[in-house]
Amino acid sequence: YSFGAAQYILPRVIGTFQPVLGDITDWASIVKHARLMIAFGGLALKNAQVTSGGAGVHSLETWLRRAKEAGIEFISISPLKSDAPEFLGAQWIAIRPNTDTALMLAMAHTLLTQERYDAQFVSRHCTGFDTFRRYLLGLDDGLPKSADWAAAITGVPPETIRDLSRRAAAAPTMMTCAWSLQRAHHGEQPYWAIIALAAMLGGIGLPGTGFAFGHGSTNGIGVPRSDIAGPELPLPLNPARSMIPVARMADMLLSPGESYAFNGRQYAYPEIRLIYWAGGNPFHHHQDLNRLQRAWQKPQTVIVHDSWWTPTTRHADIVLPATTPLERNDVGGSSRDSFVLAMHRAIAPVGSAMNDFDIFGALAQRLGYESEFTAGRDEMGWCQWVYDQVRASATAKGVALPGFQQFWAEGFIELPPPERDYVLFEDFRRDPERYPLKTPSGRIEIASDAVAGFEYPDCPAHPKWIPPAEWLGSEFAARWPMHLVTHQPASRLHSQMDPGPISRGQKIAGREPVRISPSDAEKRNIRDGDVVRVFNSRGACLAGAIVDADVMPGVVVMATGAWFDPASASGEPERHGNPNVLTLDIGSSALAQATSALTALVEIERWNAPAPAVRAFMPPELAVA
Repeated sequence: YSFGAAQYILPRVIGTFQPVLGDITDWASIVKHARLMIAFGGLALKNAQVTSGGAGVHSLETWLRRAKEAGIEFISISPLKSDAPEFLGAQWIAIRPNTDTALMLAMAHTLLTQERYDAQFVSRHCTGFDTFRRYLLGLDDGLPKSADWAAAITGVPPETIRDLSRRAAAAPTMMTCAWSLQRAHHGEQPYWAIIALAAMLGGIGLPGTGFAFGHGSTNGIGVPRSDIAGPELPLPLNPARSMIPVARMADMLLSPGESYAFNGRQYAYPEIRLIYWAGGNPFHHHQDLNRLQRAWQKPQTVIVHDSWWTPTTRHADIVLPATTPLERNDVGGSSRDSFVLAMHRAIAPVGSAMNDFDIFGALAQRLGYESEFTAGRDEMGWCQWVYDQVRASATAKGVALPGFQQFWAEGFIELPPPERDYVLFEDFRRDPERYPLKTPSGRIEIASDAVAGFEYPDCPAHPKWIPPAEWLGSEFAARWPMHLVTHQPASRLHSQMDPGPISRGQKIAGREPVRISPSDAEKRNIRDGDVVRVFNSRGACLAGAIVDADVMPGVVVMATGAWFDPASASGEPERHGNPNVLTLDIGSSALAQATSALTALVEIERWNAPAPAVRAFMPPELAVA
């Protein structure tokens, strides 16, 4: 769900998916060398509260302040002004959701027609530019991708687009794309387009400039870090040798045997009779939850591990109580963070809760595979094994780390900083023949013969503006005139800790807030604190209104993660404000089949009836031990 579209388009374009995971030009290089940073999707500090695997240091604000002090100018391109912190003094360019690709194409057109692009870099380091050039000029479709063309799509004035292009060409520029841009219909296109645009600007492989992904999407992106491996478990080969794109889960359950295209091949959905879910919360992170509820009824049995009565455990036949991190020993750390953490158990397991490892170990014993699963190690044995892999990686790079017992006693280690700033594709830029990319051509594929060969109408041979299924320029906007932007909450991580006091404290009338512009609120007679109904053809939910001038007109904004509290009767709204009752459950394209969560139109109105009680945090009545 986090970056499914990027995972399959980037290897086709630059030969690797690693830049999305944090393998990008680091902040130290940006601060020293960039003078302009253009952030498509913003640089929201709230998202940097967390890092997968654990955060030793919260770093984004520090680096943003250093960049500001170094004289870097910031431009935030987003429907939400607050996606960039106030201290940056960033220029806000309000853009219609899902239209960033059109803006990037118009910037590329401006560079091309004003002869401001780096023709030498494009010629030596890229392939497919002639095809892309014909598209930008409209030589085949009669539509030049000019600033005037893009203005009608994006809502960004044409002179703003031309000025943005000129400024990017005139100064050392880093362009970054939030992860959110590719969680949309045709989400592959903005990531492909920003690479093409960065290639035309000629900054790829130079210190501090080029393109990046994920700044402001999570903590640790772009932080200088040595290449010592982070803590990780071995990943054995799946003996089933089968998989589906996770965002197509409901399709699989509803349509067994149906054929679908994915990444250049044709597959068929299997028939699933049992779901076993450990970790995650599909009734939070999947789209169109009413549809998922129907799909969830198809298997004969659903088994879930969890510590809480989450919406997913409420939809399970068997719930196996699992320990929380406070009830187990573990090793924490991230490839984006310099700390490795000894996660000591704080309390004994509560009630009948067991570690996931012990649950699976007991099942493996009953099936006759205990030794294959445990590899002869218990909980602490695996903690030491994980740490020893980090230590071995450090030793191979000439760094001495303490032994496991010392690490465990002291509680953490900090890896040494890298010896030099990291610049993405530095070697490739210097000598593309000696250091080719892992693409068929060895170069940046602005147009891809491989993708062209798939003949996917929704993911053609080069970056292209393709209208999404729902957007403010579509025919559906006459009935559903508001674009729903769903973003990460400031008061929790996804749906985790939603029952806690911090998350509950930001709710309105016990429900998730929805932010709406003053002009749109006035049209609907909505005031701060009103309970409102947000709805479309897929469903409806109740939320608490916040009138917010930081939201552009035509857009409403809701955080994800309010625990799903479905209606008791058909046609009634979800009670708690889970926006995924409204989102669209279609694949990004036939290439990646990723989530399209940010492609959704809605309407909003005051709720004038008594609001039903929220029951999301009450234990289910029918649960038995």
